[in-house]
Amino acid sequence: MKTNTAPVIGYTRVSKENRDGTGVSLDEQAQWLEVEAKRRGLDLNLISEGDGVSGKAMRNRPELKSALEALAKGEASALMVKKLDRLTRSVADFLTLLELSQRQGWALIIGDLDIDTSTPMGEAMATICATFAQLERKRIGERTSDALQMKKAQGMTLGRPDRTSLETVQKVQAMREAGASLRTIANSLNAQGVPTAQGGSQWYASSIRKVLARVS
Repeated sequence: MKTNTAPVIGYTRVSKENRDGTGVSLDEQAQWLEVEAKRRGLDLNLISEGDGVSGKAMRNRPELKSALEALAKGEASALMVKKLDRLTRSVADFLTLLELSQRQGWALIIGDLDIDTSTPMGEAMATICATFAQLERKRIGERTSDALQMKKAQGMTLGRPDRTSLETVQKVQAMREAGASLRTIANSLNAQGVPTAQGGSQWYASSIRKVLARVS
């Protein structure tokens, strides 16, 4: 990590789900950032995304976008937050930020993880945290897949329930036996306003095929 005497950017955000006061307030985050910057002897440029801003997508946060642009230009030396989830809850986004900071030569300082990537140890810790987070996400995916396969093997129906009425099934069968194409049947049901299996209003040839498959 190259040396940079530019100020650090302290970033604060309160998510929509924490507007009831159960999370860390903007004032609490700002106070921690100010104390931490002073302890480190760093100049602080404090910015806030504001109240009730979702943490799901970084691209939807203009203040963070501006901060990243300033860091890329060398106008700031580090991005500092009290907690990682103020930046992101996404493993992919965290890995992107980590790779970006390494490539552009600025530091990530994350209070709750005690990470400072301006030091070799801090950079190693950040990589380890990201690796374990990625591993856990894959394990969750594997467990979910295994559970679904077990339910399928037990004969359970996966996905949303099929709400096609018996009357609709019989109507589809009758038209098909009369020689109507799947597209013709779908158009007929659409014209009659017959609801789909999921309660929608648009039938397709593929929808008709699924209905016929149920009774074949």
